[in-house]
Amino acid sequence: MTNRLKEKYSNEIVPALIEKFNYSSPMQTPKIDKIVINMGVGDAVTNSKNLDKAVEELTLISGQKPVITHAKKSIAGFRLREGMPIGAKVTLRGERMYDFLDKLITVSLPRVRDFRGISKRSFDGRGNYTLGIREQLIFPEIDFDNVDKVRGMDIVIVTTANTDEESKELLTQIGMPFQK
Repeated sequence: MTNRLKEKYSNEIVPALIEKFNYSSPMQTPKIDKIVINMGVGDAVTNSKNLDKAVEELTLISGQKPVITHAKKSIAGFRLREGMPIGAKVTLRGERMYDFLDKLITVSLPRVRDFRGISKRSFDGRGNYTLGIREQLIFPEIDFDNVDKVRGMDIVIVTTANTDEESKELLTQIGMPFQK
């Protein structure tokens, strides 16, 4: 069984991108390289149980076990020591990446309250897109009754595009709901 989004990419999006940007080879067309989901858990400094709960939720959302991230340097104002666990992240590639992206576009983003589309300005200049989500409840895997605290997360979509214009066209073709 192949992924619906991957099929759409190879059958429809690649020819459209070749036509728009005049690529000489299909290998020049930008593609999605990986998706990184990062969840910072600032209150893990005082209560390490919060980090375990965040890791559990991130595992449900991504279908893959996250890596725990540690503080790079000490910050006295936040009572933070170097090496303390302060978050979790997951890098998705291949099938899981396409599955997650499909679920994000068709199921999760439309569940956001007062959703008017995602910002067009979150590109980094090298063709990567970053999306901030305020609450993990928009994902269907998360059971509302088991949530102790609303946590946000960052989703970074890394593409092989050289410019933001190419990357934006790729994501628009895939079906990202950008603001009008």
